[in-house]
Amino acid sequence: MSEKPLISTRDLSVHYPLRGGLIGPKPVVRAVESVSVDITRGSFFGLVGESGSGKTTFGRALLRAAPITRGSIKYDDGEVNYDLTTIDDKQLKDYRSRAQLIFQDPYAALSPRMTVRDIIAEPLQVMGLTKTREETDARVREIAAKCRLNLEHLRRFPHAFSGGQRQRISIARALVSAPQFVVADESVAALDVSIQADVLNLLKSIQQEMGLTFLFISHDLSVVAHICDHVAVMYLGRLVETAPTRELFAAPRHPYTKALLSAIPSLDPDARGTAQKLEGEIPSPTNPPPGCKFNTRCPFAIDICRKDEPKLESSGSEHNVACHRWRELAETEVPA
Repeated sequence: MSEKPLISTRDLSVHYPLRGGLIGPKPVVRAVESVSVDITRGSFFGLVGESGSGKTTFGRALLRAAPITRGSIKYDDGEVNYDLTTIDDKQLKDYRSRAQLIFQDPYAALSPRMTVRDIIAEPLQVMGLTKTREETDARVREIAAKCRLNLEHLRRFPHAFSGGQRQRISIARALVSAPQFVVADESVAALDVSIQADVLNLLKSIQQEMGLTFLFISHDLSVVAHICDHVAVMYLGRLVETAPTRELFAAPRHPYTKALLSAIPSLDPDARGTAQKLEGEIPSPTNPPPGCKFNTRCPFAIDICRKDEPKLESSGSEHNVACHRWRELAETEVPA
């Protein structure tokens, strides 16, 4: 795997202004705030966090489907090099074929009025990637086979398929334009557990076969552990920890990461009931607390946590954490 990043962000922020009163500043939703990350070419990069942490907004920003308030996003696949904050319309159209999205809900993502063939072919036609129907059909059949769909499936409508089959159709539609970068936003969350492993294994095999780079967004750390090479943990629009998957699960540094990991269900009866309970709700992104954004729910917060916001700093090879107390907490046993 090449160590060169395919896509990089520096101090990326996405804010959504809200309607306010006539007096005073208008409130702003700070969905993503000052995020800097490198997604290595050919990797399966995981992004985890609770609902409302900004994961989906970050993924949409990388696809230029969300407004970029501040910072930069650079994309370099060796053939083109784009700055997504200054990209023009022609370059953006080209980028759309190189960066695609797999939606969360396979039931809502597919038009019930179109056949599977037409659904998969639509990106080719909209982007003008094929010139004849024969060429389009050949591309559709090729990607359908990779996604374990046969010719009979292509003639049917989405209502005839199960959730797992529909998600394979969604994957085929995303991959038919031969992208380099794919954002999979909770792409197995709506599926039965028995089907999830099959779809995850399909994504992994296609990634290796086509040399794709994935941003895999999920709230389920057990799924992330199964498929991702590197993981970033997001809380209230900010990254609190990033590390290779094995290292993150073996030695988490941030209290929020530890709480998420402790909540993974275990088959060990002695380990049950030991999850760290997070008190309270995630704060509003319109009025985040000062200092560390996790301080209102962190059992280890002290005065400095409530005043100064910690920056991501290295705690080892490729392992970064944003916590004022991570060193002393690493030296002591964290109570369950």
